[in-house]
Amino acid sequence: MLSPIVVKIMKMLPESLLVKFTKIAVNRYLKKYGSFDVQGLENIEKVKGAKIFISNHLSNADGLVIDMLLRKKYDPTFIAGAKLSDDPVTNLGTRLVKNIQIKPNTADKDAITNMVKLIKSGQNMVMFPEGTRSRGKSMIEAKKGILLISRLTKAPIVPIALWGTEKLLPINEGGTMADETWKHADVHVRIGEPITLPVRSADEDKKEFEKKSMDYVMKSIANLLPEEYRGVYTNSKE
Repeated sequence: MLSPIVVKIMKMLPESLLVKFTKIAVNRYLKKYGSFDVQGLENIEKVKGAKIFISNHLSNADGLVIDMLLRKKYDPTFIAGAKLSDDPVTNLGTRLVKNIQIKPNTADKDAITNMVKLIKSGQNMVMFPEGTRSRGKSMIEAKKGILLISRLTKAPIVPIALWGTEKLLPINEGGTMADETWKHADVHVRIGEPITLPVRSADEDKKEFEKKSMDYVMKSIANLLPEEYRGVYTNSKE
């Protein structure tokens, strides 16, 4: 079991041994506790070049599950809130995946520059537009960062919908990688058709256009989810 105390001891190990040990532990937990139902992987191949993967966010397990599915073929870099590194257990999770850290709720110009450079170099990126876990299974209002990055890079967006990860690694139990925290769960992953942002018409109000664009992006995820997971996007099917 990986309690916070054990994690602190592990962090004293050389980086290479730490990552190796943690990967083994996480893979063990995923295989032991998760039953995975994945559909739509073929949709990723419908666009060439760098892609921006976006997903709803239910649990600390989300990034681990997405990385497990995409790592071999797409080797994505995740966008993670810098505050995550303050937690000793969650910090280990960020070491398992390639990531760019961004300061939450700020115009982090350095992080934005790194994201743009990453995509323009042909690499793939994963973002959770809600900016944080939803603290339940319902989607919450998303941040507008996805619009900025998409416009700056012109990269297609590939929506991913997850459910069941909140049962695999429940958030209300601390999100640690310990046996008493992980639960047996059926995890469902749906990958949708790639999308690109709408184009603003000359007479369209900027504020209304931003809302329309944000809704369009988030509905591409919501439409892949069971209705009880759509939250603020419950009426997404029009």
